[in-house]
Amino acid sequence: MSRILPATPLHAAAADDEGTPVSVKIRERVRAAGQRFNANDNIAEFIQPGELERLLDEVEGKMQAVLDSLVIDTARDHNTERTARRVAKMYLNEVFHGRYTPAPTITEFPNAEHLNELMIVGPITVRSACSHHLCPIIGKLWIGVMPNEHTNVIGLSKYARLAEWIMGRPQIQEEAVVQLADLIQHKTKPDGLALVMQASHFCMAWRGVKDMDSRMMNSVMRGVFLKDANLRREFLSLIPREA
Repeated sequence: MSRILPATPLHAAAADDEGTPVSVKIRERVRAAGQRFNANDNIAEFIQPGELERLLDEVEGKMQAVLDSLVIDTARDHNTERTARRVAKMYLNEVFHGRYTPAPTITEFPNAEHLNELMIVGPITVRSACSHHLCPIIGKLWIGVMPNEHTNVIGLSKYARLAEWIMGRPQIQEEAVVQLADLIQHKTKPDGLALVMQASHFCMAWRGVKDMDSRMMNSVMRGVFLKDANLRREFLSLIPREA
């Protein structure tokens, strides 16, 4: 004879839900949507109001466990007694904010004057963190735009805001520049787009070979910058060479 189990009371289900870490809830939503949550992905649409504050508490607790495992006395050392909280806030609200916050609001205007000359924005200071070791990546970025009469025009400061949003995640420099190019291309729809980034990687300067002088430079060329060698040379010649 089969036995009918009683239904789980709603308050019990709610209690179970309350005990689930907020990171697990967010991760389950991302997976249910068939999306990924790689280090350099933005997951803001899957975070509900109030959950970032709870995620901050969760990260603080886990960071405290890391400090404990490193045998750092946070109870009697006044320098580290609040370190777990400070690090959690740094990651969620500053260094990796580009993962957890929506894209900045960018107002786009039509190209009323039909501008069609090369425009270069930069150097824009960029700050990120290497996905491999979470060490800083700090450098400069130059953006070249070749507009057409249908191109959307955005303010110069908005390029910096978009760059900050993309770089505010654990990144690999090569992927970060492509992500930013895709975003600007989508926002402005120019005839051509060129990005060059030069940065110092602390995963090389602070650890490993500890080479303080090495920098990485890479570029992305789209549209007429890819097809027209003269335009590409003009753009590159206008970028100041850094020592």
